[in-house]
Amino acid sequence: MKKYLAVMMALAMTAGMGMAAMAAETEAEADDPKGEGVMTYEEFMNAEVDDEVVVEAYVQAKQAWYEGNESRGTDTATVYAQDHDGGYFFYDMECSAEDYEKLVPGTKIKVTGYKAEWSGEIEIADATFEFEDGEYIAEPVDVTELLGDEEAIAAYQNQKVAFKGLTVEAADDSGAAFLYNWDGSGTDGNDLYFNVSLDGNTYSFTVESYLCDNTTDVYKAVKELKVGDVVDLEGFLYWYEGINPHITAVSVQ
Repeated sequence: MKKYLAVMMALAMTAGMGMAAMAAETEAEADDPKGEGVMTYEEFMNAEVDDEVVVEAYVQAKQAWYEGNESRGTDTATVYAQDHDGGYFFYDMECSAEDYEKLVPGTKIKVTGYKAEWSGEIEIADATFEFEDGEYIAEPVDVTELLGDEEAIAAYQNQKVAFKGLTVEAADDSGAAFLYNWDGSGTDGNDLYFNVSLDGNTYSFTVESYLCDNTTDVYKAVKELKVGDVVDLEGFLYWYEGINPHITAVSVQ
């Protein structure tokens, strides 16, 4: 009887924690209403490619800053951001060097641009932005069980995600655990590509050097991986002809 009561109490506590988390998220959304003329995440996703869009979101990571971007004729930044409903990828957004320094994780911005798609990646291009009051850091969502279900995992595109218990596989016929660039043509400082598997399926993940260069812990950790290592990973669910997560953290079990 004592064991039964202990189990029931544990289940009740777990359910209570889940309800509390859901309540906290609902409260956070209620405290963060969209401004006038601003789209919800659902409205943004339902917009057509090339439609003008206006969203509010919170910076989660900066990928790059370009001085005098020739395609835009101005300085630009590429940024990962989220609100409480989904993730955004702001590509070549007009941004001065001074403002780029202010785009720290958690910063709220209002972005006006055009919905774009490149090889399956949904983004906002040709954008401008303004700072707003507010702060939010998203927790990674565990999407491990959705690997292999492209339609289901696509709902988390550009969000901060986590993968648990994946096995490192050889990156090419040489048996290397990673490659510089997708075809092994690069050197230290270029993107890192590595393969991981789950339930007999293999996936290609990337450390994007603009997002995490060769001085970062994640870049160094991937270079130390061995085939057969079991790893937990975090990153942003980028898309290129299918999932191509940009990994920002690696932990070997």
